[in-house]
Amino acid sequence: MTSALISTDLVTLDKDCGTTPESVITHLAELVYQAGRANNATELAQAAIAREQKAGTGVPGKVAIPHCRSAAVSEPTLAFARLNPAVDFAGPDGDAHLVFLIAAPADGGKEHLKILSKLARALVLPDFLAALGTAQSEDEIVALVLDVVTAEKKTSTAPASSKASTSSAKTTIVAVTACPTGIAHTYMAADALTQAATKCNDVELAVETQGSSHNAPLDQKVIDNAQAVIFATDVGVRDRERFAGKPVIESGVKRAINEPDTMLKEAISAAHNPQARTVSGKTSSRVPTDTNQSQLGWGKRLQQAIMTGVSYMVPFVAAGGLLLALGFLFGGADMAQGWQDIVTQHSLTNLPGHEVNSMTFERSGFALYFGAVLFATGQAAMGFIVAALSGYIAFALAGRPGIAPGFAGGAIAVSVGAGFIGGLITGLLAGFIAMWIGSWRTPRWLASLMPVMLIPLMTSLIVGSLMYLFLGAPLAYIMTSLQNMLASMSGSSAILLGIVLGLMMCSDLGGPINKAAYLFGTAGLSTGDPASMHIMAAVMAAGMVPPIALSLATLIKKNLFTPVEQENGKSAWLMGLAFVSEGAIPFAAADPLRVIPAMMLGGATTGALSMALDVGSRAPHGGIFVLFAIDPIWGYVIALLSGIVVSTISVLVLKQALPNKTLQETVNTPA
Repeated sequence: MTSALISTDLVTLDKDCGTTPESVITHLAELVYQAGRANNATELAQAAIAREQKAGTGVPGKVAIPHCRSAAVSEPTLAFARLNPAVDFAGPDGDAHLVFLIAAPADGGKEHLKILSKLARALVLPDFLAALGTAQSEDEIVALVLDVVTAEKKTSTAPASSKASTSSAKTTIVAVTACPTGIAHTYMAADALTQAATKCNDVELAVETQGSSHNAPLDQKVIDNAQAVIFATDVGVRDRERFAGKPVIESGVKRAINEPDTMLKEAISAAHNPQARTVSGKTSSRVPTDTNQSQLGWGKRLQQAIMTGVSYMVPFVAAGGLLLALGFLFGGADMAQGWQDIVTQHSLTNLPGHEVNSMTFERSGFALYFGAVLFATGQAAMGFIVAALSGYIAFALAGRPGIAPGFAGGAIAVSVGAGFIGGLITGLLAGFIAMWIGSWRTPRWLASLMPVMLIPLMTSLIVGSLMYLFLGAPLAYIMTSLQNMLASMSGSSAILLGIVLGLMMCSDLGGPINKAAYLFGTAGLSTGDPASMHIMAAVMAAGMVPPIALSLATLIKKNLFTPVEQENGKSAWLMGLAFVSEGAIPFAAADPLRVIPAMMLGGATTGALSMALDVGSRAPHGGIFVLFAIDPIWGYVIALLSGIVVSTISVLVLKQALPNKTLQETVNTPA
């Protein structure tokens, strides 16, 4: 496989490839396509450019390493260009004149990533870079590259079980490096730190790479013996709690490549500073130590935390809601009245009749009993949804120390009648309080107890006290008022609500607005209240519209969509039928100004018709696969089809009346 990684037809020497990273990447992607290693040059270039736009791939040595994984790539490939003139890839020491495009298949295995990581590591070697700069032919470049990627030289970042000795004369440091794609920067940062450590006689370093290639975790004994930790990551550190209590230096992965010596000096200083910040065991976003590294704003962090809570809550809603729907299917429409008595007072050997404790049911015997069992199981699952929402919001903000107080706060919210609003508030409170307590500077002997015992204990106490003493009653009043408003909606008000819900479901296609509408729809589902079921039907039907409509549009007018969108359209309809709105995201991301308004128009149509026809759904998820839980089915189908037609026509009209020049150029580019 290594002999096929790069060849002379993938090398360009001393050529003008344009003045922007995009033009260079496009040129290299075309080389990969012409060499028969990709089936679509445009798709490959777009993937690499999208990665480049997140953060420039320039590294020390006037080198750039744009890289990506793409379904267009058929085999792992390297393309190389020595530029004249050089191009700005946001490198630390000026414009890049050596550029490698690392193209990996989307579903590639580990082996080729090991090869690509070896190249990335070689790029921190001055001799290798000098040879690339002076090579006289494409054959020399190929030989140089194959020599480094086929080398079996052991690196200091492998298992590291014997690294970081406890010698009293040296400061022992462990490090973790990780970048979003896990192909290049992860390993370059590891080797840059390792090389810096070899020049420092008083440091013993072991590095764990959390990338896409070989990722042997550090031995826990090595971690325990370490005096400080370096986290050079752009993503969360896996199993971060292993390092709890250790002094920590954190930054983005590129800083470890650009300033490895500085980071080692900071780690040495932290190791001998009793007041140094320590690892709290949190799994949340990194905190950069250098002022040049951007941090997430509080608004973005709040959004991410709430979305995390909702995403973890959805499985509880889906499983519990579908079990409730099955309970109605087997036990009858009046199942919500007395399921507790049926489950507790009867069994397989004592099946219920039509009357149970003075309550009359339309069904009896095994059907009624089994329906009650399903309904009871669904109620148990639904009983966790507020606690899960709260617990995982806190987890997103504070890591594992936030889970227990978050769950406790959610349970308290349910007990005082504050519902979902209360769960949202307690999750945020628990997360911020746990994060605040975790930032306290404590003695090292106490630091290891903080995430396991003290942070959950103190945070739960504070959140519980605030809810019972101050916040519970006001939040319960707000929740009751919203429920009463819901129950009173009928006629034109209900239709207006359907329009609003339809617009929300289709505005960001799986984002926070979509999830807020979905949360609103599931809020009263377990009560059996007709108004709640009408809302749920409108929400689910509107959410099905965008993927189906866009799939249909790609069939009607292929020339208005890119080859990638046409391919996505082949599966989007199935995602839509299953109520997975995210199937429309690739279309909206590529052309939001035309796609999103068209989808919102169709969603509003579906939501309004669903409410006008009094369609109700006892199931919170499943699309057409839960038609048994929808009544009337004909009304649901009419509302859904109407929205699909409106969205399909709208998106085709908008794309033709307001053509997107960029997309037109993409479509007209030879594949």
